[in-house]
Amino acid sequence: MKGIRQFRIKEIVNNRAIETQEELVEALRDSGMQVTQATVSRDMKELMLIKVPAGEGKYIYSIPQDHQKQNPIHKLKRALLDHFVHIDFTDNLVVMKCLPGSANAIGALVDNMEWPEVMGTICGDDTILMICRTKVQSGEIVERLLELLN
Repeated sequence: MKGIRQFRIKEIVNNRAIETQEELVEALRDSGMQVTQATVSRDMKELMLIKVPAGEGKYIYSIPQDHQKQNPIHKLKRALLDHFVHIDFTDNLVVMKCLPGSANAIGALVDNMEWPEVMGTICGDDTILMICRTKVQSGEIVERLLELLN
């Protein structure tokens, strides 16, 4: 859950002007997450959120630039290590099972990799369907993802 919660925090901070921890807690609750102020405070420290000027004397939370450019393969590897359950493929389709609530975050990370073999992903709560261009590429993607777990 922590990985998903922190992923949502980053999404919210990148897409909305959040001035206070309370606003962030409310935004997370509005998105369906059950969180406490203390948990969000710890997440903010781990994510190293900073306050930046937003004009008119206001300051909003932001993710430091060096954290925004972290190697995407490391993010995917970490998510897989934390949430992966099973993977299999047939023809040009790859199906990955993960822990409940984590499929969307992992699917977004796979999409962000922009691997030419993957046309796209469709995610449920705990299942990701990856659509590859060919059967051979499906096998290659499965091998690549399993290598990240080693």
